[in-house]
Amino acid sequence: MDQNEQNLRALLTVMLLAARADGARDEREREAIRAAVLRIRAEGLDAEALWSEVETGRRDLAGTARELSSPEARELAYELATCVCDADGATNERERAFLAELARALGLASAFTERFRREADALASAPVAASGADPALADKELDEHILHQAILCGGLELLPQQLATLAILPLQMRLVYVVGKKHGYELDRGHVKDFLGVLGVGMAAQVLEGFARRLTGGLLGGLAGGFLGGLGARATGSALAFATTYALGHAAKRYYAGGRKLSAVELKELFASLVHDARGLEARHGADIAASARSAAPAALRALL
Repeated sequence: MDQNEQNLRALLTVMLLAARADGARDEREREAIRAAVLRIRAEGLDAEALWSEVETGRRDLAGTARELSSPEARELAYELATCVCDADGATNERERAFLAELARALGLASAFTERFRREADALASAPVAASGADPALADKELDEHILHQAILCGGLELLPQQLATLAILPLQMRLVYVVGKKHGYELDRGHVKDFLGVLGVGMAAQVLEGFARRLTGGLLGGLAGGFLGGLGARATGSALAFATTYALGHAAKRYYAGGRKLSAVELKELFASLVHDARGLEARHGADIAASARSAAPAALRALL
């Protein structure tokens, strides 16, 4: 096994371990992670086997940390793990203990790890309720808002900063809130997370898959420059972020406009159909997505929320 493949395996393993760090055994989230793992295609790497090793306790944190061969890879491992832990909200006590153990195993300075974790927690804990959400929003304006948010999320996935990928989740949750508000439903974080779960949109799974696609798409070119993922890998992740956000907004619109009468099966089928439609729509908005990426500077991520 060459060094790049070793680093890749270790980075994916750290993310998979992070996905289990909160101790919760939510079956919908586990199934979403497993589905994401199955979609990951990496030459010479069996991601499903790694997931099996993590699930059965055959991969541990200390041993995995030793497989990372450079300071850049070790810092990246911590950042990826933190974003996965923050996927469903700011880190809890068990996740912070996991990240502290990871930082020790990686030999990272607390100044770096604490700063990054605080930044990730701040993004992850952004309120779901959107200030100024207008229940009198016209249908056409709501459609425009959904499209704009899909473009914004597609643009964020083009950015090299790990926090940009994490920022997609609170934006998607806020989109569902806005749609619910328009149709007379005052949603909180728990309601929105349940809605995403019914659709099969796992939050940790979405973050993990986005990073994994970048990794397997050419990140490991020495890791000297941070995220060096190939343009193809980034474009694929951007298209998925656009399609998922667009489909999420329109599925929520159909569901709440209809008085929440769709069953879980009907919702999942509707969402799958909308994702398929959105993938065709994404090509027509490629220039808008690229422009969104150029305007969404890392320092402005908090302002977006």
